Amino acid sequence: LAGEVLFSDADLPVGFTSTMLALNIVGAGSIAFTLLAVFARQRNAALMALRIEQEKSEILLLNILPRPIAERLKAATQTIADHFDATSILFADVVDFTPLSQRLPPVEVVGILDQLFSHFDALVERHGLEKVKTIGDCYMAAAGVPNPHPDHARKAALLALDMRDVVATSAVVGRLGLELRIGINSGPVVAGVIGTKRFLYDLWGDAVNTASRMESHGTPGEIQITRETYELLKDEFVCKPRGTILVKGKGRMETWYLVGPRSDDRRTERGIEPEAPAAHHQDGE
Repeated sequence: LAGEVLFSDADLPVGFTSTMLALNIVGAGSIAFTLLAVFARQRNAALMALRIEQEKSEILLLNILPRPIAERLKAATQTIADHFDATSILFADVVDFTPLSQRLPPVEVVGILDQLFSHFDALVERHGLEKVKTIGDCYMAAAGVPNPHPDHARKAALLALDMRDVVATSAVVGRLGLELRIGINSGPVVAGVIGTKRFLYDLWGDAVNTASRMESHGTPGEIQITRETYELLKDEFVCKPRGTILVKGKGRMETWYLVGPRSDDRRTERGIEPEAPAAHHQDGE
């Protein structure tokens, strides 16, 4: 009859009951193990994806901020602001690039600046400075921040000389007849991070403004420095007096042109082979 039990539990063989129970346990265990394995794989995949995204975020943050500042920003709950007594600030501008950019295709304009500033980025890293920002065709870097350096002026000087060499030897820049105008000043600054969605590590102070004026009131192809920087460099570098010039917002200032390092070992440090000593001839030769 429908619904009538064909076998009672008492009629089932003991071995059959034990076997079915074992199979049920094994089956349930297999299903549970499979589900746990799938969950573990999904969890590991999610953790891996999270780590990849965290690494990408870390790289992006380090491209924007110096590493010590980025580490502080991740842990800080208050504004990051520091005072540095001894720094050197450099501004470099591509002379007459703005009118040139109006005559060239946009892709060529961006390509020229990208190539040039990429060279500058590598030089900044090599000499141990910190790139602060670019404003149009102007490049700003600083030595002595966020890590203080007693030889900050020397670092800025070597960077400036190498930057000028890059422009002078660049085929693209040479074809367009472009020159670099560089200004350096040394002094105290305030440095900190501003912004919440787009972070910027920036510098403020009269030393920064004066460095900018050294660039804007400079001469194409030259590196103009203030007395503050000159006093720090004069023993190691050849500096040519420019004289007294009228500087906007500063009045009359005495400035110098940075020519190059005095000793051969510093020329070698910049990748320049020392000049061979001149031959001395005796009388009668």
